[in-house]
Amino acid sequence: MRYAISGASRGIGLEFVRQLLARGDTVEAGARVPAEARQLASLGREAGARLRIHPLDVTNATSVRTFAIIVGEGPVDVLINNAGIGGKWNPLVDTDFDDMSDVMETNAIGPMRLSAAMLPLVLRGGTRKIVHLTSRMASFADNTPAGVYGFAGGAYSYRMSKAALNAGMRTMAVDYREQGLITAVINPGWVQTDLGGKMAPTRVEESVQGMLRVIDDLTLASSGRFMDYLGKELPW
Repeated sequence: MRYAISGASRGIGLEFVRQLLARGDTVEAGARVPAEARQLASLGREAGARLRIHPLDVTNATSVRTFAIIVGEGPVDVLINNAGIGGKWNPLVDTDFDDMSDVMETNAIGPMRLSAAMLPLVLRGGTRKIVHLTSRMASFADNTPAGVYGFAGGAYSYRMSKAALNAGMRTMAVDYREQGLITAVINPGWVQTDLGGKMAPTRVEESVQGMLRVIDDLTLASSGRFMDYLGKELPW
């Protein structure tokens, strides 16, 4: 299986690369600054030709096109839109709207930009899957004082960006179902990464193991769904 992954230099993206290589898959890894991706480079030295590392900034149209051209030497079975940022979690009256624009560009527009560029390659692949990493904080139904993580309200930029991503995925599922595209958004959980922090309850290894099981099990019947890393369907 041939995978393409954005944001592969650290955290969840790096762990995706590690686990995919361990099970024998081939990975095209995108990193904003490959020269600084030391852990990714270390995996590359061990994996040889099964891991190629490329510059990829999902907010830059030229970078995305170049990545797709290089990866386009062959079909892609699964694209994982992992790259994302948290932004500033300010109260509404203190919102930094330039930061909000950056978060929307990275978390919502970026995955759509990369999906559009990579779609012809994915449709030539064996499994035809595009997966986007989202957040339960994108859920309208869960944005209450009794929300699963207790994060009611706040985080305007982050919530809005992931909700927009969810809407984009759902639309892709409708538009490309007849061509056999399988797409979904997956919440990795509250994970022990730079973004999630040390207090997060889920280890990155556990989250990625679960997400890979979910991705492997995706079918056309489950395309367009909002799920967590355990395969549980989440409320929109």
